[in-house]
Amino acid sequence: MALLIITFGFIAAGIVGRGEPAGADARAYWAGVRIWLNGGDPYHPTGPFLPYVYSPWMLPLFAPWALLPWDVAWFVWRGGTIVALLWTIEWAYRQRPLETAVVVALLGFPIGANLDTGNINLLLTLMLWATRFSGPVLAGFMWSIATWMKWAPALLFPILAPRARLWGLLFLAASVILSLATLPLTVMQLQAIVGFGARPLRLDYLVFLWALIPVLWAREHPFDWLRPRVWRGAAARLRLRPAVRPDFRRRLRDYLGLEAS
Repeated sequence: MALLIITFGFIAAGIVGRGEPAGADARAYWAGVRIWLNGGDPYHPTGPFLPYVYSPWMLPLFAPWALLPWDVAWFVWRGGTIVALLWTIEWAYRQRPLETAVVVALLGFPIGANLDTGNINLLLTLMLWATRFSGPVLAGFMWSIATWMKWAPALLFPILAPRARLWGLLFLAASVILSLATLPLTVMQLQAIVGFGARPLRLDYLVFLWALIPVLWAREHPFDWLRPRVWRGAAARLRLRPAVRPDFRRRLRDYLGLEAS
C-alpha cells in the first residue's frame, strides 16, 4: 500500500505541476469533432490544437463527449479515466497485492504521461482490460477499435478468449472497409500522421502492458514465463516431428473458437 501511495503521489505531483498545458491530446479529439461538425478539416486544424489523426469514421464515436464544453469534457475525460483505472488497480490488488503495487510503480511514468496529455492510450488499455470480463462480440469489438486506433493492441490479440478473437478479426476487417469507404479523408489522415515527422521513443505506449494483468493474475504462477525451463520446454515442443505435431487446421479452429467439423 505504501508503494502505491508513493507512486500516486509522484503522478499527482506531475499532473498538478503541468497545470494548464495538460490535456493537449484530448483537446485534439475534442476540437477535431467540432471542426468536423462545422464542415472543417480536423486533420489540418487552425488554432492551438493538435490534428486529429484517427480514422474519419471514428469521429462520431467522440461526438457525444466532444459536444460538452472543454472544461467539462476534460474533467469527464480525465476523471472517468482515473476512476476506471483505480477500479482495475483495486481488482488486481485484491488478487495479488504486492505484485500489483510493483507493476503499478513500474508503469507509473507511462500512466502519468497518459493522464497528463489525455492521450487515448490509457482508455484503450482499459478497454482491453474489459475484454477479459465481456462477451465475445463486445470483446472483439473493443480490441478491433483499439487496434485500428493504435498499433500496439494488435500484439495483445492472444489475450482474447477464442471466440472473441474471431469477432475481433471480423470487426477489424469491417474497420478496413470503413476506412476504404472514406478514402479521401483516410488519405488526409495518413498525411496528418506523416506530418508529425520523426517521433521520440514512445514510452507512454508501455501502459498497454497493464492490459496483461487479468491474464497473468489468473495463473497460479504469473511470472513463470521468466524461467528458463519454460522456454526450454517451448523449444522442445517446436522440435517435435511433423508427424506428431497437432493438426494446424484443428489448432487454428480451436484458437478462433470455431466448432470442430
